[in-house]
Amino acid sequence: MTPLEHPLLNLDPRSQWALLAVLVALMILTRGQHFASLDALPSASWAVFFLAGVLVRPLWAFPALFGLALGLDAAAIGWAGVSDHCFTPAYAALVPAYGSLWLAGQWYARQHRDHLASLLPLALSAGSGALVCYLFSGGGFYFFSGREAAPSLSGFVPRVVEYLPRYVSSLSLYVGVAALVYALQLRLRPANTEASHP
Repeated sequence: MTPLEHPLLNLDPRSQWALLAVLVALMILTRGQHFASLDALPSASWAVFFLAGVLVRPLWAFPALFGLALGLDAAAIGWAGVSDHCFTPAYAALVPAYGSLWLAGQWYARQHRDHLASLLPLALSAGSGALVCYLFSGGGFYFFSGREAAPSLSGFVPRVVEYLPRYVSSLSLYVGVAALVYALQLRLRPANTEASHP
């Protein structure tokens, strides 16, 4: 199958820039407890990396988004008085954690078809990306942050059970909204095309 048959792989550069701007704004507005945080919204960071993998083709977008996340966290600690409890050498585990979401998004973009059946690979890619992301991020913090006196696999598994559903639900919320917006624009596109041809 050629790239032209994959609609999400063929967004024009202008659309990709616009979508990247939306994802950047979403991260700025929802990440952590910094000055711009909207407390009513869950963090969109996981969804931002997943959706960027789906929608944005240039590879430089990944390090740019990671730099933004790092900058927001550093600003929250340095200027907003947020605790530096999570800012340890284990922070480096966020690179493969977010990378797994990015790669899961890229995989999904290649599976996508403008059909309801695409919801299954969407759910599989988002779910597997989330699991691997948590194993890196939560596992990295648990085993390598130095905050745990005696980290063990038996001590980590209950954390996966406790925290992973919360992260998956936030990811699902944002990815679900994105899928709904995409489906709505598909439904409206034929009407716009017909309207432009009298």
